[in-house]
Amino acid sequence: MSRPVRIGVQLQPQHAPDYGLIRDAVLRAEDAGVDIVFNWDHFYPLSGDPDGEHFECWTMLGAFAEQTERVEIGALVTGGGYRNPDLLADMARTVDHISGGRLILGLGAGWFAKDYEQYGYDFGTAGSRLALLKDYLARISARLGALNPQPTRQIPILIGGGGERKTLRLVAEYAQIWHSFSNLDVLEHKSAVLAEHCATVGTDPAQIERSVAWPGADKAQAFVDGGVSLFTVGTSGPKYKLDGVVEAIQWRDERSPEAVLGLA
Repeated sequence: MSRPVRIGVQLQPQHAPDYGLIRDAVLRAEDAGVDIVFNWDHFYPLSGDPDGEHFECWTMLGAFAEQTERVEIGALVTGGGYRNPDLLADMARTVDHISGGRLILGLGAGWFAKDYEQYGYDFGTAGSRLALLKDYLARISARLGALNPQPTRQIPILIGGGGERKTLRLVAEYAQIWHSFSNLDVLEHKSAVLAEHCATVGTDPAQIERSVAWPGADKAQAFVDGGVSLFTVGTSGPKYKLDGVVEAIQWRDERSPEAVLGLA
């Protein structure tokens, strides 16, 4: 299955003392031509001053939905264990409606201990967090099917991670987008593992979009040849520089001038 290359930007909500800096970055990113604007779901910075300025993910996505007109929006990714999954499904449905059907629901097992400890969540173990993600995905899917009104579309689910036994099985069962943190060789191996899980659960692996961080224009084509079609550039406050985004968009447009929006 041939997919158009898409470019996302992750506006990391850290080190921005004024939300206006993020609002401006969203506007600049959409004007530049990105396909997706992501944030992330943490409560503290992941780099720089560990107690620096930081804003919350999902309230911000509601603002993104109102501010933007064309781009898809979402979290890369929503942390497991931070919110009741039925409530999270309702939040996602609401942002889906606010945006006119442009939400991607990014989910992961969670890993940043400080988030859990400082906000009173049980950090547990890697195994317990994956078990919780599995429970969340089932409950989110059921709640999305029960909400009134229904979402405007089948909200694409993005799952981030690469655990071969558990995470990739969840990708095969629930996801339309898989975000990998692997290099190309490992990605190709894990794609083969994902295909095995897909065969077990009856999913066509070609229907799952592959997503990675932008590797640079000199390496991107090799990832495309390996099945990747979504690249995301990360940038932090306070300046939210978009140099890497511009490079990625130029590369995308030279390769596939007529990008198709919203294909998951």
